[in-house]
Amino acid sequence: MRRTRTLAGFGIATVALLALTACNSGTPSNPGGGGDGDAGEDSTWFEVASDVQLEGSPTFDAIEERGKVVVGVKEDQPGLGYLDVTTNERTGFDVDIARWIAASLGYDEDKIEFKPIASANREQAIVNGDIDYYVGTYSINDKRKEQIDFAGPYFITGQGLLVAADAEDADALEDFNGKTVCSATGSTPIQNIKANFPDIKTQEYDLYSACVQDLIDGKVDAVTTDQAILIGYAAQYPDDVKVTGGLFTEERYGVGLAKGDDVFRAHINELFTDGGDIWQAIFDKNLGSSGIEVEQPEVDAY
Repeated sequence: MRRTRTLAGFGIATVALLALTACNSGTPSNPGGGGDGDAGEDSTWFEVASDVQLEGSPTFDAIEERGKVVVGVKEDQPGLGYLDVTTNERTGFDVDIARWIAASLGYDEDKIEFKPIASANREQAIVNGDIDYYVGTYSINDKRKEQIDFAGPYFITGQGLLVAADAEDADALEDFNGKTVCSATGSTPIQNIKANFPDIKTQEYDLYSACVQDLIDGKVDAVTTDQAILIGYAAQYPDDVKVTGGLFTEERYGVGLAKGDDVFRAHINELFTDGGDIWQAIFDKNLGSSGIEVEQPEVDAY
């Protein structure tokens, strides 16, 4: 089912989730929050499935053998995948999607190992079996599907621009010919610039946060990545940076997993297809006032 929502203002803090009926499929059970924007101390708010069987899935067999789920994530993207180094708390839309999947497999929060993986290393981590799946603003494209498979998409956004708060004439990529634009090494946005805008200089880092710091320090002229990510940084540094212009691409976020594990991919796709209210609860909790118009996408069961 598709759901379209227009939302206003960005909030990284969690908010109360929808009151949903719990079932053994990774459904949010007790959100733990009231109406004051606090989702509670316990970040584990999915009921864990029981008696899960995924016959013919090497990934699930490996999970069962080790007794825990290993998930690749980002940890420098507010609202999506973020680690508070002071409290050691992980928050964000992608992180909760990862928790939802783990719960549907029968694994609670204390049986999840979150492993930060830089954009350039995601496919290799999956191919090597270092992680069971990856959830972290991971755009589905044909080149990546040569090495891995994707479940989803579970979110659709597009490439945008983050510039200095006082920047002018900075609404399109063409405005940055001869200037420097920063993005993550190996990311789809940096590949788009190199392929289509050869006059733009590029700076690459493993983390988007390094790009944002360079922008604030005046070392680069813009940061480009998916608009959903940029909105989080604009909320963090409203006096220093702003999101500008429209979307240059359509990016379809998927869950990266081992190539050929059709059983595991089908399980996640079914979870997304049947869990519209859960998806909406996760979105509202993490990006519920982001100011972007979104709809829950239909999965591509290629």
